[in-house]
Amino acid sequence: MTGAPRRRGRPSKRAEDGPGARERILAAARAEFAARGYDRTSMRGIAKEAGVDAALVHHYFGSKDEVFAAAIEVTFEPALVVPAVVGAGPEGVGERLARFFLALWEDPAARAPLLAVLRSAMTNEAAATVFRGFLLRRLLERVAGELDVPDPRFRAELAASHMVGIALLRYVIQVEPMASADPERIIALVAPTLQRYLTAPDPSDPGTETEKETGPGPGPEAVRPEGP
Repeated sequence: MTGAPRRRGRPSKRAEDGPGARERILAAARAEFAARGYDRTSMRGIAKEAGVDAALVHHYFGSKDEVFAAAIEVTFEPALVVPAVVGAGPEGVGERLARFFLALWEDPAARAPLLAVLRSAMTNEAAATVFRGFLLRRLLERVAGELDVPDPRFRAELAASHMVGIALLRYVIQVEPMASADPERIIALVAPTLQRYLTAPDPSDPGTETEKETGPGPGPEAVRPEGP
């Protein structure tokens, strides 16, 4: 005799569906994406790793894309990052951004899911779409909103492209000497560039006064000799 048919939809209230269930699922998702990548990770595998029914994963997140996006957000925590990096004012923002980014990647607990996110975004269009959406809407738009400069979103994207490039060379491809360089040396060299991206006047702005527009002052050759 077989048991009663299993109900579909939201699982019944059980010990697995209690306080902390969503956090367990997110932790499991980060581990699965880190170990298997986006393509080979499944909702069922995440549920098994979290010790919950697969229907509960669908209840909280709906799809693999949504779990992936939530796992990215847990790693970066934009609600905390943006005020800490940008909210303190324009002075030193480049160094604060470089220091936060390198500290995140240097943390072994954060590095594995970050590697999974970056590798997945490079090899899978669905993962790349989710990553772009997070990067633009959840992180860069918040950074841009705090910058009192012309074209803030473009500036934030330039800074992000610089840091993602460092992550690719240092942690994914592991190009030397970048891969083994002291993080403090990287911060010291990168921070001024990030500062310029985020706060410096735009030389292409017609309103920006440059030497080319105003012209150099008269040199010795410009002074006519007096006649006799």
